[in-house]
Amino acid sequence: MKATIWHHPRCSKSRAALALLHAAGADVTVIDYVKTPPTADDLARLYARAGLTPRQGLRGDAPPLADDTILAAMAADPTIIERPLVETERGVVLARPPELVRRIL
Repeated sequence: MKATIWHHPRCSKSRAALALLHAAGADVTVIDYVKTPPTADDLARLYARAGLTPRQGLRGDAPPLADDTILAAMAADPTIIERPLVETERGVVLARPPELVRRIL
């Protein structure tokens, strides 16, 4: 099974999700989203597949903002993206907790 993880190596949840993917034998593409930020369109697609709103993918609290404003802010500053996002052919999850990755394996 192929999987893509939007990963931050300093994040314990992201490292745990990556370990679960490897343990499941997935062929994993790892994208360090801080070094290679997703575009607003990438994020919109991922959240739509996950059944999440952009606000649900945002770290911390934010004032009420339109989805496109949140997506643009995330693309400009990827450190505000809640992590990790994991995608397989079965779907996308925001793997917090990391065990949620099992839903799409």
